[in-house]
Amino acid sequence: MTGAGRDGFARWTRRFEDERERRNAQGDPDWERGATLHPAVWSGIQRFQVGEDGDGANLVAKADRAADPDYARAVRLFVAEEQNHARLLALLLAAGGRPTLTGHWSDTVFVRLRRLMGLRLELLVLMIAEVVALRYYRALRDGTDDALASDVAGRILADEQRHVPFHCERLHASLAELPRPARRPVMASWRLLLLAVSLVVAADHGPGLRRLGLGRRRFVAEVMASSGEVVSAVLAPLSRNAGPNQTPNARSNANGSANMKTDPARRSPHGGTRR
Repeated sequence: MTGAGRDGFARWTRRFEDERERRNAQGDPDWERGATLHPAVWSGIQRFQVGEDGDGANLVAKADRAADPDYARAVRLFVAEEQNHARLLALLLAAGGRPTLTGHWSDTVFVRLRRLMGLRLELLVLMIAEVVALRYYRALRDGTDDALASDVAGRILADEQRHVPFHCERLHASLAELPRPARRPVMASWRLLLLAVSLVVAADHGPGLRRLGLGRRRFVAEVMASSGEVVSAVLAPLSRNAGPNQTPNARSNANGSANMKTDPARRSPHGGTRR
C-alpha cells in the first residue's frame, strides 16, 4: 500500500530530512544554564523521557512489511526524532540534577500492547500517545518560567505537531481498506481509549500539571477537544489529506486549547516509540 497523494510518503521523507538539517544547524540548547523546576514537574519529565526512549525496532519492522519504501524511510526518520526527544529530555534532567528512570508501569503496558498488534492498530495506539504528548509539551513550554525547560519543550512540541498529521495520513490510507461502515466505529473506539488514557495521565501527573497552570479536568478536556480533528483527518476524503504542508496539525488557538489547524510550513501514554 502506498501513501496518499501524488508522490506518496516521499514528501514526508523530504520534510523529515529538512527538519533534521535545520536541527543540526540550530544546535542544542545551552545546557550550562541549568534548570530549576518543582519536583512534581521533574517527575512528569522523567516519565515522558522513559516514553520517548527506545529504538523503535518493532514499528520499523512493521513499516518495512507494508511494502512502501518511502513510508518505511519516513518511519525511520520519525523514530530518530523521537530518540532525539529522549536525548533532549535526559539532558534537561541532567541540567536540573535529576536522574532518568529505567522504566514506568504505563510505558511497559503500552509497549506490550503495541507489540501484539499489526501496523494499523499500533499506529492507533501510538496516536493516543502523540495527542496526549501535544498537550503536555505545550503545558511545559508555556507553564514554566525556566528558560531551558521551555526551550526543550518547544522543540519537542514542534516535532510532535508534524508527527500527528504524518500518522493521520497513514491511518487515513489504512482505514480506507476497511468497509466504510466500520471506519467510524474504529475511530469512536479510539476516542474512548484516548479518554481512558487521558484520565490516567491526568491522575498520574496531576500535581505537575497544576504547577504548569493546567488542572486535571482541563487537561483531559483539551486532549479530547483536539481529538475531534484527528478523527476528521483520518476519515476525510482522499483529496483533503494532502501531505505534510496541508494535513491538519495540532497547534494552539487563542484560547490555549489544543485544536487541529493547517500547518503552513513525532509512544507510551507519555509519548514516544519505546519498544
